Amino acid sequence: MNLVELLTLAAPILLKGTGYTLIFAFAAMFGGLLVGFVLAVARIVPSRWCNIPAALYVSMMRGTPLLVQVFIIYYGLPSIGISFEPLTAGVLALSLNAGAYISESLRGAILGISRGQWSAGYSLGLNYGQNLYYVVIPQAMRLAVPSMSNTLISLIKDTSLVSVITVTELLLATKDVIATTFQPLPLYLAAAFIYWMLSLCLEHIQRRLERYFSRTVAT
Repeated sequence: MNLVELLTLAAPILLKGTGYTLIFAFAAMFGGLLVGFVLAVARIVPSRWCNIPAALYVSMMRGTPLLVQVFIIYYGLPSIGISFEPLTAGVLALSLNAGAYISESLRGAILGISRGQWSAGYSLGLNYGQNLYYVVIPQAMRLAVPSMSNTLISLIKDTSLVSVITVTELLLATKDVIATTFQPLPLYLAAAFIYWMLSLCLEHIQRRLERYFSRTVAT
C-alpha cells in the first residue's frame, strides 16, 4: 500500500477523530473559562474564605499531571459512587485542569489594572462587584487574551490524553488505523499535522482577538 492509498483509507477515520477532538476541546474551553473566571474572582475578593480554597485548588490542579486527574475522575470516583461516561469524564477533567491555568491568567490581568481605574469606578458610585464587572474585567480581558489563548490552544493537544479512557478522538482513531494497516510512521505524522493545523487556526483567532481588544481600548 503506497502513501496515497494509505492516507485515502485513513482520511475518513482521522477526520472523524478530529471532529471528536474539536468537540472535546471547545467543550473544555467553555468549561475552563467558567471555572477560571470563578477562581480568578475568588482569588482577588477580600475574603480569606474564598482566597484559600481557590488558591489550594489552583495549586493542586497545576501541581498534578492531567493524566492522573483523568484517571481519578474516570477510574477513582466510581469507588465512592460517582461515575461518568468516558466523554463526560474527559471533558470534566480537561475543564477543571484548564480552569486552574486560565484563572491565573485572569487574576494576573486583573491585578495588572491600575488602582486609578478602581478609584474611578468607585468615584462613579459603583460597588466592588460593579467596579469589577464594568470597569476592571473588560480591560483585564485584553491583557489576558495571549496567555489564555495559549492555555486553550494546549487543550487541542491535551485531548489526546483522553484516549486512555477509550474516547475515540484523533489519537485513538490514528491507533485504530495503525492496528489494521501496520503503518505507524506516516499515520502518526498525519495526526501530528492535523494537530498542528488546528493549533494554527486557534493562533489566528488569538491574533484577531488581540487586534479587536486593542481597537476597543484605543477607541
